[in-house]
Amino acid sequence: MAYPTVSAPYGLVPVNRVDFMPYAGATRQLPIASTYNTAIYDGDIVLVYQGNIVKSAVTTDSTTDKQNNATYGVFVGVQYVNSQGQTVQAQYYPGNAAATSAVAYVVDDPMAAFKVAITYSGNTTVTTATSKVVGTNLQIRQGTGSTTTGDSAVSVVLPVAGTGNAAALPVRAIAVVPETAANSTAFTEVIVKLNNPQILLAAANDYA
Repeated sequence: MAYPTVSAPYGLVPVNRVDFMPYAGATRQLPIASTYNTAIYDGDIVLVYQGNIVKSAVTTDSTTDKQNNATYGVFVGVQYVNSQGQTVQAQYYPGNAAATSAVAYVVDDPMAAFKVAITYSGNTTVTTATSKVVGTNLQIRQGTGSTTTGDSAVSVVLPVAGTGNAAALPVRAIAVVPETAANSTAFTEVIVKLNNPQILLAAANDYA
């Protein structure tokens, strides 16, 4: 039996770089608008819109909608001022009702590689894939993170035969994770990279 067992999605976790260099923990600090009222959790994919960090709603297309479905990087924490005027450093951003002057910490290295759980297309139940998943592009399944742990509920969707070649899909599997495999051929986690991060796209946001 695999140890540890992956029982639920947890978002994208930076582990290293595509070129095999170690991930040194570098992040970029970018603001979250004071009017933004959507929670962002550790491991959520985010985008930049009008200079601010926004949770990306990307699932199958990371190339066309710059406001909603683009990908810039992965959110790994935040600093904000709470309603008592205290500066808080936290794993998740709770929304503008409870946080002002918020600054997001984002892994935006286009060479970054992330560990993520695999789930079924119809639900958030963790499942397994064979090593044939390596080299395919994958769909993102969105989810609501935990206010207890601060962790995301984002995962990648197990592809079906004949899929995984669409260029618009947001991530590509570059390796499997043997440490949590159900057996020698069934893997519950993969290592992925962002396919179309905003930082590399020629098409940019309009100046607001």
